[in-house]
Amino acid sequence: MTTVRNLRIAGPTPLPPEVLRALQRPMVPHRGAWFRGLVKALLGRLRLLHRTDGEVFVLPGSGSAGWEIAIVNLLRPGDRVLMLVNGDFGERWSRVSERFGLDLAVREVPYGSAITADRVARWLDEVSGVRAVFVVYNETSTGVTNALAEIAAAVRASGALLAVDGVSAIAGLPFEMDAWGIDLVFSGSQKAWMCPPGLVIVGVGPRAWDAIDAAGFPRAFWDLREYRAAARTGDLPSTAPISLLYALEAAVDLIEAEGLENVWERHRQLAAWFRAAVQELGFRCFAEAGHESATVTALVPPFGVAADRLVTRLEERHGIAINGGQGRLKGKIVRVGHMGWVHRGDLEEVVAAFATEIGQEM
Repeated sequence: MTTVRNLRIAGPTPLPPEVLRALQRPMVPHRGAWFRGLVKALLGRLRLLHRTDGEVFVLPGSGSAGWEIAIVNLLRPGDRVLMLVNGDFGERWSRVSERFGLDLAVREVPYGSAITADRVARWLDEVSGVRAVFVVYNETSTGVTNALAEIAAAVRASGALLAVDGVSAIAGLPFEMDAWGIDLVFSGSQKAWMCPPGLVIVGVGPRAWDAIDAAGFPRAFWDLREYRAAARTGDLPSTAPISLLYALEAAVDLIEAEGLENVWERHRQLAAWFRAAVQELGFRCFAEAGHESATVTALVPPFGVAADRLVTRLEERHGIAINGGQGRLKGKIVRVGHMGWVHRGDLEEVVAAFATEIGQEM
């Protein structure tokens, strides 16, 4: 079996050399003055990358921890939540919400379709007493980017809080936390942040703090009030994941050097080129036109080409790792990640491998 040399899954993503070097730095006292200074500075830089004057925290955990973080910090048992679903990750957030006893109103659009502001406004009119709206900005399972800015405006007009799963979006797609009025957003270090798995990055807007203070769920490790208090001195409530924070600092250096808007534009251009190239081979983009993701592309293979077999052959014969479908889409699509540390040559290899395999299948 060929060793994977081109990691094109939707996460974890490849690590730049600078991030790999940062991971090799020695341990230091996590309550020492030097490391506290690093953390305080890093949190300030993350605020700028989230386009917010609010708070941004880094917690040990995966991106999926964000679902629970949002629930226990914003809500009380029995609160009504409008859950917007257009993919597997929205479904998974729904299941987590059910376990916490929320009064869940699920509104779903077909997989591959986008959630739009007019739909959200209509649903908010239909469902009374909505305390919060949950939405996945970029649905990794379908390659669809939802119209978050417009959705946020509709939610804001209703008076509800908006919590956003930005796991495969933040640092790769345009995001304006304050200008759009986002109350809470979370992302994972292993996606466009170009770091190993293990950190969940949480942005908290000013409206969220009243809800956080009044939330009715038991909280301990995920209590954002504890992270706010600790952040004032550059601490975390528990032992800091020192090496991962070194890595995140190095990744932030790279993003700042390139320029955040330039990072967004690089992702947009690479995704557009890749979609055009694979469509010439007979693939069909699964995402609704105009809502295709710039960080992960979901594709329906040409007729007669089995999606799962294509995934296997790219890895075994070409050393390229891509994703198949998940949940309802298992065996129906393939997904190619192009977020974080990615360049056109990486995607050209995928296109060439697709062409080879399709030629042998047809």
